[in-house]
Amino acid sequence: MANKREFKKYVEAIGASICDEMMIAYYNVEGIDREKVQSALGKVLGAVGMATSNANVFFDKGAKAFENPKEYGAAKREFFKKLFHKVATDFSATVDEALKEFNAAIPAAEKERLKAAAN
Repeated sequence: MANKREFKKYVEAIGASICDEMMIAYYNVEGIDREKVQSALGKVLGAVGMATSNANVFFDKGAKAFENPKEYGAAKREFFKKLFHKVATDFSATVDEALKEFNAAIPAAEKERLKAAAN
C-alpha cells in the first residue's frame, strides 16, 4: 500500500465485503449454523479493527538521529514496508481462518447446489 489511509480503506473494504456476504448467507441459507457464522463475523470485524489500529503506528526516530536525510528516508520507508507487510499478513491469516469457519457453517446440501449451479 502507498500510505496508511489507502491501507485502511483497503482493509475496511475487504472486511465489509466479506461481512456482507456472510450476512446474506446468515439470513438466506436454510440450515446454516448461525453460531459459526456469528463467530466468523466477529473474527473478520476483529481483524479489520486490529489492522486499522496497528496501521496507526508512527516512525519513532527523527531526522536528527541519522547522518543525513537520505538515510532517514530509507530507514523510514523500510520501517513502514515491514509494518504494513506484517499487518497485512496478520489480517489475511485471520480472515482466512474466519472464511474456513464460515464455509464449515454452510450445509452440505447448499454446497452441492452451489457447485451444480456453477457448472
